[in-house]
Amino acid sequence: MKIIKLLLFNLLFVSSFLSCGNKTKENTSKNENSAENQTQPNIVFILSDDQSWTDYSFMDDENIETPRIDQFVEESLTFTRGYVPTPLCSPSLASIITGLYPKDHGILGNDKVYDRGNIRGKERAEAYKPVISAFEKQTTLPDMLKEKGYLSFQTGKWWHGNHKIGGFDYGMTHGDPTRGGRHGDYGLEIGRQGLDTINSYVDLALKEKKPFFLWYAPFLPHRPHNPPQRLFEKYQKKTDSEHLAKYWAMCEWFDETCGQLFDLIEDKGLTENTLFVYVCDNGWAQDPTKSGYLKHSKRAPYDMGIRTPIMYKWAGKIKPNMDTKTITSSIDMVPTVLDVLGIEKPENLPGVSVLDEKALNERKGIFGEVYAHDFDTIENSMFYNMAIFPPYKIIVPDPVRKAKEKIQLFNIDEDPFEKNNLAESHPEIVKDLQGKIAAFRAE
Repeated sequence: MKIIKLLLFNLLFVSSFLSCGNKTKENTSKNENSAENQTQPNIVFILSDDQSWTDYSFMDDENIETPRIDQFVEESLTFTRGYVPTPLCSPSLASIITGLYPKDHGILGNDKVYDRGNIRGKERAEAYKPVISAFEKQTTLPDMLKEKGYLSFQTGKWWHGNHKIGGFDYGMTHGDPTRGGRHGDYGLEIGRQGLDTINSYVDLALKEKKPFFLWYAPFLPHRPHNPPQRLFEKYQKKTDSEHLAKYWAMCEWFDETCGQLFDLIEDKGLTENTLFVYVCDNGWAQDPTKSGYLKHSKRAPYDMGIRTPIMYKWAGKIKPNMDTKTITSSIDMVPTVLDVLGIEKPENLPGVSVLDEKALNERKGIFGEVYAHDFDTIENSMFYNMAIFPPYKIIVPDPVRKAKEKIQLFNIDEDPFEKNNLAESHPEIVKDLQGKIAAFRAE
């Protein structure tokens, strides 16, 4: 079956290449002799999937080993206090590719709810089509890069239909619900089954003499937690929990694939002219008693659901530094790339370039949103609003769907694991942050 799937994918790739032939030739004739296009940096987004901000050896985890990411951190501008706006993969990925908060790009959850109730399988994917059609109207980073002559490649996790909906020129995800397309289909093989497709994509960009944008979002360490036996056995020696051992092994497996990607780029002589950006789509705290996650992580408004290290590496151009204080967000990734390339940032983007120290320091806070997994409208799907204005973070439950819950306020500088609710003792701070959330919602 794997051989058949691989043949089918190769046929799809060739077909896609041929169908884009005229467009490619036009772009080549227009850009191939441009020194600007040949010297612009390639851009690689690396996205882990369902991993806590604590689960790296460079973050002092006592069990998980991530040597290649640790090395990457040493060569990067690293923000250990990074965030994604929401703790669920589909809306989080949509924010990364657009630079918008979920309320603005419209992808609130993983699936759409209709009056007939929750639906499953192919029907559920079909019901999501109107959402995808609306998302297609958003301007994505690959769309913005076209003016600079970039080729864009999608691999790995991609919820939003065919890769072309995201503005990618080529990609692994077909997004056809009748063939199992929902959140990545063939794309989910990247990393777990090697990087051959990425190698082919990079060779294509070299042949076309164009800079490229690569989306590497492997289904790692996401379930199924089925790591290589050698890694599973390694971590079994560290815990009595089979589930923890498997999850820890998955984190190192992801780290190994990152190393393979770095080596691939290096072997082609492209490292010096490539901007690498790392982020995780949402958090995860492994339940030691079963294969699932603990309720304060994925899909939750706490930092175990939305906090992530974010790293930027461009050899010789971005000075490596470990920033443990500055708050940043995945909504800053698109503005940072645009800043590097000298592209004017669209007015609707709320993020800032992390290379613009003045703008980064002037921004006092960021926001977060949590909606239902199976979502309807914003009003009918809202669970929580968050505002992070250091040292404080507020979590405001929706008065209808979370009516039994209280507002929570944490000093995340002193209490990073959010154990001590300060809301009752700091009503003035609660009022101020609620006002900031109201202004954010009104934008």
